[in-house]
Formats: sequence, structure tokens, C-alpha cells
Amino acid sequence: MDAIDSRILQELSHDGRLSNTVLSERVGLSPSACLRRVQDLQRRGVIRGFRAVLEPAAMGVGFLAYVTVGLNAHNKSAQEAFERAMDHAPEVRECHNITGAVEYLLRIEVADMADYKRFHTDVLGTLPQVNAITSYVVMGSPKDERA
Repeated sequence: MDAIDSRILQELSHDGRLSNTVLSERVGLSPSACLRRVQDLQRRGVIRGFRAVLEPAAMGVGFLAYVTVGLNAHNKSAQEAFERAMDHAPEVRECHNITGAVEYLLRIEVADMADYKRFHTDVLGTLPQVNAITSYVVMGSPKDERA
């Protein structure tokens, strides 16, 4: 990867809908050379995809929490069962296996506190491998660069 590839990635990370013509002008390449580079970055897996950044409030999401989860067993089957459950829970927008005092960090997006309580009680609270749950409610996000 060279400086031009880095510039292409920077531009696309700010606006993934840039036309190839505008992108090529911004990085100083011909449109055909720019397109070849973008396609190569995709083929190599550097660019994994493009997505829309949604406005949570417009989607009915007004409550965001990060949740740490500790498991009662530290084995592969407990982790796999927990990860399968999180994969099927639409409220879970991110699930990270982490180091430290607990095994998982979740990003939960729901409509409101009542919806979060339902998720906490009826989803997390029913999993036999869950030993500890700690919730961190997001009050604001002054910086969020996720796409």
C-alpha cells in the first residue's frame, strides 16, 4: 500500500459515495487508474464494503448502552453459545470478545429504557452462561467515527 492508496482510503472513509471521477481528481489519478486501485483494494480485502450511516433517532433508536458480560465458564462451548445468542439478538449492534475482568463488550441500540430492560431481562438474563452484566448508558457521543 502506498500514499495514493492511503489517500483513496481516507477519501472513501469520509464519503463512500464519491464518484470515481471526483475521487480520481482528489487523489491525482486518471479515472481508470483510480478505479483499478479501488477494485484492487476491494479484492485484497482492505475495503470490506460500503454502507449507509443511519440516524438513530430517525430509526426509532433513542437509547444506547455499552454492556460488559462475564461468563460463568471460560471454555469454547460457553463462548460459542453466547456468541450465537448475540448474533440472533437484533438489539446487539456490536459484540466484542475482550480481555480483562469480563469476556464481552456489547453495543446495544434500542428505542428506550423500557426496551433495554426487556433485552436485559429477557435476552441476557436468560442465558445460562452469563454470570455478570454491567451496563454503561451513553449520554452523548461527541466523537463517533464508525461508518
